Amino acid sequence: MKVRGRRECQDCGCRWSYYETGSVACPECESLRSVGVDDRTLHTDAPATLDLTPYRTAAASESASDSLADVVDDCKRDLREYLRRRGFIDGGRLQPLDDTVLAASELLQMIDRFDRERAPSDEARTYLLALLRGADDGERPPPDAVPAAWTDARGLGYANAIDDYRSDLLDWLDEHPDDAARKALGTLRERVKRVQALQGDVSPADAESLVTAAREVGRYLAEDDEDDEDALAAARERL
Repeated sequence: MKVRGRRECQDCGCRWSYYETGSVACPECESLRSVGVDDRTLHTDAPATLDLTPYRTAAASESASDSLADVVDDCKRDLREYLRRRGFIDGGRLQPLDDTVLAASELLQMIDRFDRERAPSDEARTYLLALLRGADDGERPPPDAVPAAWTDARGLGYANAIDDYRSDLLDWLDEHPDDAARKALGTLRERVKRVQALQGDVSPADAESLVTAAREVGRYLAEDDEDDEDALAAARERL
């Protein structure tokens, strides 16, 4: 959507950035009587933080399985809220598909499946703890660390994150037309929809390749250099 990023309070005169607060309420007097004082700009991101500390603490307790089970619903709620608020266009500036979004999206799938498993393996439990340990800092376990029986959680999590990123890139292209990039995003959509149809049942290497391709298209568009098509060419070859 397009928003006016600079706001001015009509009660106290305070000026602030909507991009930083995500709210039209005045940060000084909390008045809702504010007006935008600049042009409307494409913006899809919102202030969002992800803190997995309570869930790491629960998982590290002596009765880890019971404690973690008690907070699974809260963890899924926080992950969904974080992912819902995150976008990739910040005040008209295209942002990359970052590791925190990818890790959070995978963790959401992983912990949901973990919650439904009657007897999750020690390998699955160890991997879940690894995700919890670093997802909010953008730490992603490498593809070869994903347990073979749980690759679908990574595949589906990454496919969903890439689909959200692709949607923002399409919004960007509405204002910055580029037929070659739009065609590449069409191919990316086909690959993503296939992974989603398979419920994520693809190899971690294939999932990582899709991430790289999406980032290459995004980098090509963000650089805004039509003479340098290396990133776009790499994405097309990868896809």
